[in-house]
Amino acid sequence: MVRPGAQEGQTALPAIVRPGSQDGQAAVELVALLPCALAILAAVWQLALAGHAAWGASAAARAAARAHAVGADPGRAARGRLPAALEPGLRLRTEAGGAVHVRVRIPALPGLPSPGHAGATARFAPQ
Repeated sequence: MVRPGAQEGQTALPAIVRPGSQDGQAAVELVALLPCALAILAAVWQLALAGHAAWGASAAARAAARAHAVGADPGRAARGRLPAALEPGLRLRTEAGGAVHVRVRIPALPGLPSPGHAGATARFAPQ
């Protein structure tokens, strides 16, 4: 291999990196930004899990309130509406006026603590 500008018979020498050169800059920037991008992705996913838990709690509260209004088991109705991943953290409280309060634990990403609970309240007049 002959480097440009060299005569025949001379070997190619490795390129010398000059101070101020931009060689490798993109790789360094990628390595620096990758953890930031992963942290943002994890935060967005955790927000999606929180929204899923809030939506599930709302649906469970409505089902439990309907069951409570007709004299059925509100806990069973709430568990029937919740995804299996949210059932272990279910807390249910009924009131005499037909209100039902449901709380579920928000699932966390692996290796992180639970970010808290999502809750909802629904009310149907007893039938």
